[in-house]
Parts: sequence; structure tokens; C-alpha cells
Amino acid sequence: MSKRDYYDILGLAKGADESEIKKAYRKMAMKYHPDKNPGDKTAEEKFKEAAEAYDVLSNPQKKAQYDRFGHSATGSEPGGGSGFGGMNMEDIFSQFGDIFGGGSFGGFSSGRHGGGRRTNRGSNLRVKVKLTLEEIANGVEKKIKVNKYIGCGTCSGTGAFGGTAYTNCNTCHGTGQVTQIMNTILGQMQTSTTCPTCGGQGQTIKDKCKICFGDGVVRAEEIISINIPAGVAQGMQLSMSGKGNAAGRGGVPGDLLILIEEIEHPILKRDGINLFLDHYISVTDAALGTHIEVPTIDAKAKIKIEPGTQPGKVLRLRGKGLPSVNSYEKGDLLVNINVWIPQKLSKEETKILEKLNDSENFKPKPSGKEKSFFDRMKEYFHD
Repeated sequence: MSKRDYYDILGLAKGADESEIKKAYRKMAMKYHPDKNPGDKTAEEKFKEAAEAYDVLSNPQKKAQYDRFGHSATGSEPGGGSGFGGMNMEDIFSQFGDIFGGGSFGGFSSGRHGGGRRTNRGSNLRVKVKLTLEEIANGVEKKIKVNKYIGCGTCSGTGAFGGTAYTNCNTCHGTGQVTQIMNTILGQMQTSTTCPTCGGQGQTIKDKCKICFGDGVVRAEEIISINIPAGVAQGMQLSMSGKGNAAGRGGVPGDLLILIEEIEHPILKRDGINLFLDHYISVTDAALGTHIEVPTIDAKAKIKIEPGTQPGKVLRLRGKGLPSVNSYEKGDLLVNINVWIPQKLSKEETKILEKLNDSENFKPKPSGKEKSFFDRMKEYFHD
């Protein structure tokens, strides 16, 4: 089965120039774009067919060979294994997205970040930020000093000396890629690789900047202000778009990735948005009842200890925990009451306790309703 003539596919006459070919392909791609024709296999095939035609006719060497020898020169005859019929949409968008203004097809997004010419993008930076529990509870603004690549001030990030213009790369002719056709036992195979001369940019600089040597970026320290929301947690990663390393020649800067590290609080322990505190009271306070003060994140709270409070009783202070980073929910502070048993007694204290030990009120009288530690934990985690 012979293939359609590439000029016919794009609706062109033989001898059409570069601008006519580009305009015709843009029109066809807009008409048959998958986003405009969802689920239409015929439109998808026409879209691929137009891309194959443009791949050949937009390249001066391929076009010259095609004009002279037809499809046999391109390796795209059936069985040749070359054309776009074996490529997916990702390949097509990647190869030709730049002719539509950086990867969008007249309002239809390719979603694949750019075209055949490599998008110049700065690398991401990763930093660690240590936070106290108080900072996590309230949110905080941190200013950090980062050693990174920034745009060269001498050439304004262009990499060119004195504002000299870019020229199309002589190796790839502005496409950013070089294509090779090899004859194999299975037929002709076409491979495309990043142009080694321009690094995929498609353009070269005649006179490079004397400061950045054509890169468009230089090393420098920058102070960056980071607004960290309340409720973040250990190991959480935040991202600041465009605050990473700069990219020269009008490229897109990378992102700044912020890894959160918690500084352990000396008293309060964290479990998600809840906080835990161990508090000790005396035997007499447990028996008689009392009022105690316990620390919270930013103040103190007074708690009433009921007479006869048993060791292991957990008191809940609602809303005294941490805020959730993803909602308006706020955790609780759970105070675990421990009864401190004296380890050394005087003779007088011993006599008093021995006398009290004979009292019926000081003899254990389990009611059978006491909750074990295991039961209390199950109750807490299902509350």
C-alpha cells in the first residue's frame, strides 16, 4: 500500500517554502488535534499523518531527498518502519510542539512541556528547614540563604555578548535534534537525538558573554523568604515554583523544594495533630484531688484532678493540639496522669503509711469497671 503524497496531505503545491509548510501543518494539526476530536480514531490518524509530512518537508535535507526520490528516501514506505505511524502522541507533541508557541496548539494544551527543541529549564534545589513545635503550631516565615544559579546581570541571561542575536544551529538547522537513517536487515530505521552542537537549543551564539561564557547564569547567594503554613510535619516537602536554579537564554527556572525537619520538644510529644504529655502527681493529690498546671504549646492550662484519680487516667484538652495543614481541624492535648510513689521514706512516714495501710479505704477494691491500659488506648484511637 503506497503512502499519500506529503504535499497533498498538507494541501500544498510542490516547491512550497518553509513558512507555507509551517502554516499548513499548523492548520491541519488544529483541525485534527485529539483534544478537539476526542475518541475520533480517523482524526487521530490524520493528525499523525500531518505530523509525518511536516517532519519530512520542514527539514531541508529530508525535503530535498523526498522531492527527488519520494517515500523511498524517507524510509517511511510500508515495511520501512520509520514514519509517525509507529509513534504515539507524546512523541509528536515533543517533536513539534514548539511551532505552536511553546507546546500549546492554539489553546489546546499538549501537556508535554515543549517541542522538539529542548526547553531550557533550571534544576531544582532542595533545602532542609528545622522547625520548633511552636513554629509548626503557628506557621512561620523563614529567610534562608541559598547558593544557586541566577541570571547573569551582564547579558541579562541571554548568554550573548553585547546583546548579539542568536543564529540557527548549522548542525540541526534550528530543530534541536539530529536525525539519522540507517539501513538494517529489517529495513530503514530513523533515529533522532539531541543536537551535540547546540545541546538541543536549536540556536547558537556568535559572541558569548565574557562573564557567564554563554550559559546565561552565574553562581551567587540569594536570600529567599519562605512562608511555612501551620501544621506541617516531619518529612513533609513543600515546593516554591521558580525559586530553584535559573536557566539561561530565556529558560524556565527550577523549583525550590523545602524538606521539613522537626526539633523535638522537651516535654510535649506529637502524634499527628494531637499532643501527649506525661504529668506526675503525688499519692495524696491523687487521693484528695487537686488542681495542676500543665504546659501547652504557647501557654499553660489549669486542670482539675478529681479525688481518687487512678494512675494512667488520660485527660483530654480539646483544641490544644496542632492545626491540620489540610483543613481547619485542630488536635487535642492528652495528659497522662501518673502517680509518683516515693522511693525512700523516713521512719515517721513509714509509720504513717503502715497505719493508713490498715484502713479499709486504703485497701484495693477493684470495681471490675476499671479500664486496662490496652482498653484506654483502644478508646483513644477510636474516639
